[in-house]
Amino acid sequence: MPANRRPQDRQEKRAEIVDAAEQLFVDVGFEDTPMARIAAAAGVTTTTIYWYFDDKDALLVAVLDQVLASALREHAAAGEQPWDEQLLWVITRLRRLHRLVSVVHARVSSSPVVNDWHDRFHALADINLAEGFRAAGVREQDLPAATRIAVFVIEGLLTHTHDEQTARDIVRLLGALT
Repeated sequence: MPANRRPQDRQEKRAEIVDAAEQLFVDVGFEDTPMARIAAAAGVTTTTIYWYFDDKDALLVAVLDQVLASALREHAAAGEQPWDEQLLWVITRLRRLHRLVSVVHARVSSSPVVNDWHDRFHALADINLAEGFRAAGVREQDLPAATRIAVFVIEGLLTHTHDEQTARDIVRLLGALT
């Protein structure tokens, strides 16, 4: 007779599912990770996942929320760094998560829940970029353009092949324009 598993808090079980999905989405990719594989990694049945998440996109958003919260905590713990170093940190972090970045952009037009998350992410990014540019001395009326330029630079560095020194040079120049 199989041993009974201890009763588990709903939030704890949800967190285990999200952790398993995050690992697989980052390492294998969203499209190449069936729900059954996530269930096996989390030690649950596929049906159990659907008790917690409406669909795979909802699970993806939970993973994205977890990754974002972790990144914000990590960034806050790093303390004050020069603006260009902060941007390089963001780019490095996003590059490690390239599969998640790619799937968000691929699913934004077909998934309302992913589109909503993407919009909220960009709103938060715009606020953080504006704060950084403001602290670097950019005039208030130039903040919208500066944040758009930074988004273009970050997305360009994520989608085009280059070496680390090239990224540093580009971000340093962006910082010097402030």
